[in-house]
Parts: sequence; structure tokens; C-alpha cells
Amino acid sequence: MDQIQIKGGKPLQGEISISGSKNSALPILACTLLTDDQMCLSNVPKLSDVTSMLSLLKSLNSEYSFSENEIKIISKKPKNIFADYNLVRKMRASFLVLGPLLARYGSAKVSLPGGCAIGSRPINMHLVGLEKLGANFEIEGGYVKGNVKKGLFGTEIDLPFSSVGATENILMAATLATGKTIIKNAAMEPEVEDLCNCLNKMGAEIKGVGSRKLEIFGKKKLTGCNFSVMPDRIEAGTYILALLGCSGSLKIKKLNNSVIQNLKKTLELFTNLQFKYENNNSLLVESKNILLDKVNIKTGPFPEFPTDLQAQLTAVLSRSKGLSVIEETIFENRFMHVSELNRMGADINIKGSKVYIRGKKNIYGAPVMATDLRASSSLVIAGLMARGETIIRRVYHLDRGYENLEKKLSNCNAQIKRLKS
Repeated sequence: MDQIQIKGGKPLQGEISISGSKNSALPILACTLLTDDQMCLSNVPKLSDVTSMLSLLKSLNSEYSFSENEIKIISKKPKNIFADYNLVRKMRASFLVLGPLLARYGSAKVSLPGGCAIGSRPINMHLVGLEKLGANFEIEGGYVKGNVKKGLFGTEIDLPFSSVGATENILMAATLATGKTIIKNAAMEPEVEDLCNCLNKMGAEIKGVGSRKLEIFGKKKLTGCNFSVMPDRIEAGTYILALLGCSGSLKIKKLNNSVIQNLKKTLELFTNLQFKYENNNSLLVESKNILLDKVNIKTGPFPEFPTDLQAQLTAVLSRSKGLSVIEETIFENRFMHVSELNRMGADINIKGSKVYIRGKKNIYGAPVMATDLRASSSLVIAGLMARGETIIRRVYHLDRGYENLEKKLSNCNAQIKRLKS
């Protein structure tokens, strides 16, 4: 397996172009099942998770080409509406094909999902919402078997938690249901908004986009369209947090105004960061070479601090002043990076849903092992901050969500390279 080698202690200086959002591209790829027309998607990141989703869609009789971050894809009726375990187990987002398959074909057999090992992440909200639309389910042998006997019909669904995946699955199914569907307590993440914008461009009628209440007026048919995937705010946030830990100056490019404003709001509590310049698609960020002050922060659904940046922030705070506390409210067991950071000299303790980070002046390079996608990026940040050499193993986790990470960072004064196995 490949490894990442980092020689830390250097400030970051340069420009980084942000790729398309993984968390937007995956549900948008799933929504191509809702039409028999060709879809043309641009700004799609070249990631292993995207490759996994395309393999799943191919098994469901979709045909596609993928070149220069552009995917042309057309979905044809499969002989067997079956999403195999060996394809779905690779990532949780594969389960998002369930709603579109039920809406378009009236039946589906989809493996229970896999993906990052960060807690149970139950699918019951997906199933309960789809049942309210008229689907029936049974779980057998690790598979969800669903069918729709009399069609899907609009209804009102009040989610007990604003789950991104449940919102997306129910939303996609509702676009082809008869009548009006209301989703209350819907997820407001920008990636959900991006999916809504794509569906509306396909001929869906979704109102309340970007709010906690979505109204979907079902259509008999959706059409193909051209759509550009939004920039990846988590990738951008990861590089800005790396800058916060290493000091220096980065120009973050290929953003949009919405992502820029979101990043500034998310990271405004860090006074070491200075947002010096911005236009509609770029942001210049500078960070002073001084130890961070302690912070208390809690993750939560958008617009609160994103859980997908929690691990990276934990790494940054390992070099800081005082005792910082991060509470994780979205996923249990999302602290597997902590033991690896402690191997590098960090002083971090886990108590329930909180981590207590006693900041130090320095951390030190060490051999470490990635356990999931965001944990792997936290180890990269720690390696960039540390004195000495860090070797990160199991970097296939990194390839699930970061396009050309080592190249982007090495162009910004970081001593980082991939060691091929």
C-alpha cells in the first residue's frame, strides 16, 4: 500500500485550486438514475469514492465516460435492480441509489452500506421516510429489499434529526412521486442545496431550497441536464486549517461566493487567520506564526461547525495554549485519529463525546496509520506541523476525498510526497 512521507515544520505559501465537492458529486451521480436522458456533470473530482459510485451505477446498467473532471452518463433500465454488497460496502453514499431506484422502477435490492468506520450511522430514517412515500421494505441477509406496489405518493415527513443522507434519499424519490411532499427538519448543508439545484434543472420542482423545510412537487418524468458540481468546502477548510497550524499564506482558488462566506463564518473564531482578499472565486488567507489560543467548539448540522473538519481541527489544536475542548454531536466513535496524534506527542484525552486537547509547543514526526477519510487528513496536518519526519500508512482513505493532495501541498512549500508500494 502507498504511504505519505512528510518532513514538517515549514510554513505554507502558494496557491491551491479546490476540486469539486465529493459530498455533492456522489448524490448527484445517484440522481442520474431518475432520468433516461444523458446527464453531463462537470467539476467532478477524481476520487476513489467517485470511482466506486460509477462502478455501482455501471452495475445498474448506466453507461458513462469520465474525462477531465467531466462525466457524461446515461441510465438505462437494469435487468436486475440489485446493488451488490461488494460495490456498496466501499462507501455509505452508495445507499443513495435506493430512493431513485424505487421511484423510477418500483423495486430495488440494495446492500446495507459501508464506508468510514465512524459509528453505526443508522439508515432507519431513510427507510421510514421512503415508507411514508409508499415503499415497503424487508431486511434479509444484509440487503434491503424494497418495492412500491401502488406508486409513491406525496406526504409530510418530519425527520427526527436533520440527516443529510436521509434528506437526499427521500428528496430524490419524492421528485417522481404523485403529489406534494414536505420534508421538515431537512438538512441544510450546501451539498443538499446543490443536489436540489441539479434536480430542479432536471425538471423537478423543489421549493425552500437551503431551508429546513423542503416542498417537492412530484413530476412524471425528469430530463437530462448539464450541471457543475459545487466546490468542496471541506477540502478548502482542510487546507485553511493546515495553514492555521503551519502559518504562512495561501490563495484558495476555484471557490464560489457562497463557499467563501461559509468558510469565513466557520473559521472566524480563529484570530490567527486573516482573510485578506476575496472575489467571487478566490480567497487569500494568512496565518501568523504564533501558538493558537484555546477554544471550545461543538460540531453540528449546517450551519454549525462541520463534523468533517473536527479531526483536522483536533490536529491543529495539538499545538496551542491551554486546554481546548471539542464536542462531537453528529457521529459516535469519530475520534480514532486521537491515538495516532498522541503517538506524535500530542496530549489528547477522550471522555464520551468530547476530546480534551492540552496544547503543546511542539509535536514530533512518527509513523502513524490512517483509520478513515478525515482522520487521514488530520494526520497530514499534524505531519506538516511536526518536527521531523512523519510516515502515514493506509492512505487509500485519503484518496477517497482529496484529489491530488500531496501535489497541491508540495506546490505550497510543503515537503510531502507519496511513496509507492
